[in-house]
Amino acid sequence: MTSALTFHLSGRAARCTVLFFYPKDNTPGCTTENIAFRDLYPQFIAAGAEIYGISRDSLRSHESFKAKLDLPFELISDPDEAVCLQFGVMKMKQMYGKTVRGVERSTFVIDADGILVKEWRGLRVAGHVDEVLEFVVHQS
Repeated sequence: MTSALTFHLSGRAARCTVLFFYPKDNTPGCTTENIAFRDLYPQFIAAGAEIYGISRDSLRSHESFKAKLDLPFELISDPDEAVCLQFGVMKMKQMYGKTVRGVERSTFVIDADGILVKEWRGLRVAGHVDEVLEFVVHQS
């Protein structure tokens, strides 16, 4: 059974929140990225960070994807693109020779006061999660 919860950045207990936007559940790059966040999740928690993945996929798709990969963090469903638009991650992209509108792979770190302290846009998956963890660990 799918359930919807409202997510708010305010009132979070974490020292920082990592929001990573990805194009689509069950695609190669997005699967690799989610696995990388999963594998480093204990280090993020030890550094006082919470992690949330966001895409336009449905809650049902997220629940299946989360279970399949055994993800310890929540995935946020943004089918109406409200959060994607707030963070400016909707872009025209080239996919298989066609121009399509989609989510630009991006990551944001927000501190405990709700201030955006770091962003990565249009990134490549390889090595990215390590870079985010390094930033979170060294953030003061």
